[in-house]
Amino acid sequence: GVAFGVAFGVAVLRPENWLFSLFNLNHLMNGSFLLPRITILSLPNLDSRLKKWLLNDWNNGIYNVNQLLRYTMQFIPVVKAVNEALNTKPPEQIIWSISQLTETIYDWELIHFTSAALNDKLISRAIDDFILPFPGKQRLKGNLNTDTRIDTPYRAVAAGFWYLHEKQPFKAVQAFEVVRSLLYGEEMYILAITLAVFNDIKNLDSIANLQIPTFPTIDLLRPTTWQILDRFVKVIEDIKIINVSFSRVSRSSALNRALGELTTILNTADNLPKAEKELIIDIAQNWQQQLLQIAGEVGEIVITKPVNNPYVIGDPVMGKLFIGREDIIRQLEELWLKGIQVQSVVIYGHRRMGKTSILLNAANSLGNEVKVVYVNLLKLGNVTQGVGEVLMAISDKISQVLNIEPPNDDDLLRLPERTFNRYFEKVIKDLSGRLIIAIDEFEKIEELIKAGKISPDFMGFLRGLVQEDSQVAFAFAGLHTLDEMTANYFHPFFSSVINIPVGFLNRGATAQILANPAIEDFLLDYTPEALDKIYDLTYGQPYLVQLVGFHLVRLYNDFTFEQGKKRESVFTVEDVEAIVKKPEFFQRGSNYFNGVWGQAGENNDHIQKTILIHLAKDTIGLTVNELIELTGIDETDLQKALDTLKRHDVIGENQGYWRITVELFRRWVFKSYSGNL
Repeated sequence: GVAFGVAFGVAVLRPENWLFSLFNLNHLMNGSFLLPRITILSLPNLDSRLKKWLLNDWNNGIYNVNQLLRYTMQFIPVVKAVNEALNTKPPEQIIWSISQLTETIYDWELIHFTSAALNDKLISRAIDDFILPFPGKQRLKGNLNTDTRIDTPYRAVAAGFWYLHEKQPFKAVQAFEVVRSLLYGEEMYILAITLAVFNDIKNLDSIANLQIPTFPTIDLLRPTTWQILDRFVKVIEDIKIINVSFSRVSRSSALNRALGELTTILNTADNLPKAEKELIIDIAQNWQQQLLQIAGEVGEIVITKPVNNPYVIGDPVMGKLFIGREDIIRQLEELWLKGIQVQSVVIYGHRRMGKTSILLNAANSLGNEVKVVYVNLLKLGNVTQGVGEVLMAISDKISQVLNIEPPNDDDLLRLPERTFNRYFEKVIKDLSGRLIIAIDEFEKIEELIKAGKISPDFMGFLRGLVQEDSQVAFAFAGLHTLDEMTANYFHPFFSSVINIPVGFLNRGATAQILANPAIEDFLLDYTPEALDKIYDLTYGQPYLVQLVGFHLVRLYNDFTFEQGKKRESVFTVEDVEAIVKKPEFFQRGSNYFNGVWGQAGENNDHIQKTILIHLAKDTIGLTVNELIELTGIDETDLQKALDTLKRHDVIGENQGYWRITVELFRRWVFKSYSGNL
């Protein structure tokens, strides 16, 4: 028995290697190849030497640690050196140091024993090998602590990373909670909590109901991990849609997006830190499996009948279809809801920019506190009875909104101002909130004044109505600001109105209108390039954006259901170019094109039209000198015309070159009038 024990010790411990190393200690310190590779006996001073390496240069020290773990059996002094080095480091360096260690470590047991007691573990294993009755072993092992310890900062950090690696995130939470006050401590604590709740889900409902802590955003230790967790958050939002939406299209789209995000997570998992990498892969695969189980139920979308056309051309856009003017609605809310008194405004801009839609939707968004009376002066037709007809139209609309009986028509025609004043006094008396009288197409007033059908003092009369009560105001909508109108007519309102320009939609709002037209089961889509092409053609002009979308849906329905041919349900650049080349596109949009053209020729001034015809021939644009040479127009008159066209959003200037803003309008001018010069 004794002989066997001695032989076993010599075979396993290899003391001759250990003794041989004593005579080559200097070579050992210099990385000599004589370092013993098969003895588990700790080499003298190896731990202290390794500790110095680690403290002098942490990353190089880690390299030496890995070399020892890979090619020797010197695990015990390595553990001792790492523990002593970490115990010496300043607290603010601990989490970063252990994080670096986990990224390149050869043996993850080193991380475990940076927290757990290696000696107790070795004794426990030795007891297991002794031939002792089971109760005796249990008594001996009962005095040992082989679990991870979190009694010091570095041990707690090591335990946290160890439990992430072992896919036990709730234990990692407990460990990182101890070091929340350290640099990166709060980040790792939130990271562990997030992974714990992500890993604990049982079904899609539990994913949709997850309560997620606020993610850190600056000075991050694990930026790659947080990017991946942001993708999980997107998956959660899509799963909520899958759970609550009644639209099969919405559910299918959300399912595809969620599966796409999870696929991206799995495909990029190799970029993740090693501690949490496998845990995140497990989470993504679990969520993916949950989604695949309902894939058949949600199903693939198949279009079996013509698609309802959601795009509105000509009529005001209402409700959910009204997109991209939220900033103007907010401005009106501030002017009409939040001030001490309501403010009169002029909403002006390019033709068919959506001014009417803004007025009508404002009436729906302001609630019961503000009543908006909408009056479209174009509906007056041919006024033959003077100002009484105008006031009759206004009083009828007030009556509809406020439910106050309007004046007798004969009284309005006989004594218009006096009759309306009496009616308006009653309106103010019964008014419980605020009142906005919205006059659309207000240029009609100037037209009637010039024709001698109403008095030039009419605007002064309206201004007097506003002065009677601070809770009453006017909203004028049209092509111009008041200072562009005849000054004598509109002077009473000059100092009291706020101008609100209605410009082009931006690229993002244009894409949103087209791709998300706010109706259930819109089954068609656009490539990003197609959306960009539409914006380039329309410059975000709302009417033209709707017109392009309208014709694209017609194209799809005609091709698929009239001609019976198969095609993709996603519109491309080629589709966009195809519909804008058809004569019917410009015919259907003629109200817009002729409207802009007509405004350019106001007051029989042909200078603006001449400029537009020349600009239509050149997609790059022309300089002022080139325009003078081509048109023969005096520079002063030319510059005045250019400024007016620019103010009306018809042309723009960039680095000295003037060009038509909306490409589709340029094409229309070129096709319609290029032969006139």
